[in-house]
Amino acid sequence: MPGIYIHIPFCLHRCGYCDFCSSLASSEAVENYVKALVKCISGFSVSGIFADTLYFGGGTPSLLEPSQMALIIDTVSQKFPLTSDCEITTEANPGTVDEKKLRAYRFAGINRISFGIQSCKDNELYTLGRIHTFSEALSAIDFAHASGIENVSADLMLGIPHQTLETALESVEKFTDSGITHLSAYMLKIEPGTPFDSPGIRSLLPSDDEVADIYLETVKALDKRGFKQYEISNFSLSGYESRHNIKYWTGEEYLGFGPSAHSYFNGRRFYYPSDIGGFVSDPLKLPETEDSCPDVLEEYIMLGLRMCKGISLDKIRVLGGDPKRVLSVCKKYISAGLMKNSGGNLSLTPEGFLVSNGIISEII
Repeated sequence: MPGIYIHIPFCLHRCGYCDFCSSLASSEAVENYVKALVKCISGFSVSGIFADTLYFGGGTPSLLEPSQMALIIDTVSQKFPLTSDCEITTEANPGTVDEKKLRAYRFAGINRISFGIQSCKDNELYTLGRIHTFSEALSAIDFAHASGIENVSADLMLGIPHQTLETALESVEKFTDSGITHLSAYMLKIEPGTPFDSPGIRSLLPSDDEVADIYLETVKALDKRGFKQYEISNFSLSGYESRHNIKYWTGEEYLGFGPSAHSYFNGRRFYYPSDIGGFVSDPLKLPETEDSCPDVLEEYIMLGLRMCKGISLDKIRVLGGDPKRVLSVCKKYISAGLMKNSGGNLSLTPEGFLVSNGIISEII
């Protein structure tokens, strides 16, 4: 059963590290975009399938008025009927919500929210360009709970300007004390051409060794607080894993709508170009093919090793791979403590996640 992704490409302020498809919001631009999005979804060539997850990403989806959010959810549910237990998530900037808005979102169908908080230290938030303080983030979590949204996730960014191991662990403590059920801990990656791609910002960053320590200690601290790691950057209390995001890592189908949104459906990968104006002017234009025949074995290894449960040698055999060759490549990493072999199931350790790209490339 596929998941549905909706891209909302608007922000009040563009953070210096961001290279996502987004632009500054205006009420007119958002309204025109929502109309185009509804037309795109309604006119999509595939129909007659049910969906069990719906995810609003961005950008800042919480800039949508509740009526706009409700319209999109209703349009999706008419085109792709949503199961009774459908996980419906929206990303949100804590500085853009209040209890009234979140109650209206909950009434529209939102039952999971992911706040982009990033840090508990206001000086770190300021340097990142966030529009909220940590106090405002805590209020946003309280608003979500008061509105009836129990499943609350928070983003924590690691390796950011001014951050130390102590401030990172303080964020872990304060985030998990706030009543969240899920946490995503991402390491900052400076993308070429962004404002953060500058000597001034780089001089404020922890060293690579310090970032590695911050990541490993974050994993340990979260585990002690009941947040079990299930993917390189994702941790949750039992039963609160992101069902939608797990689809990406386990090769399940999903359909994405909006500029830069990607899909994997009927054995084909396709996407909408990162052109907001082009999408609004022609929302019925067919998405472009990214890969008409993706390598299933390669994707199983690449995506599966993002997950803590890892990959199965038996599944590699079924998909036409050579499990003996894969195991041979992995033996040195197992000896080095970067991987584990549990009865024919290969997975990366937290230390292995830090160098996962190199390991996965060699296995593939």
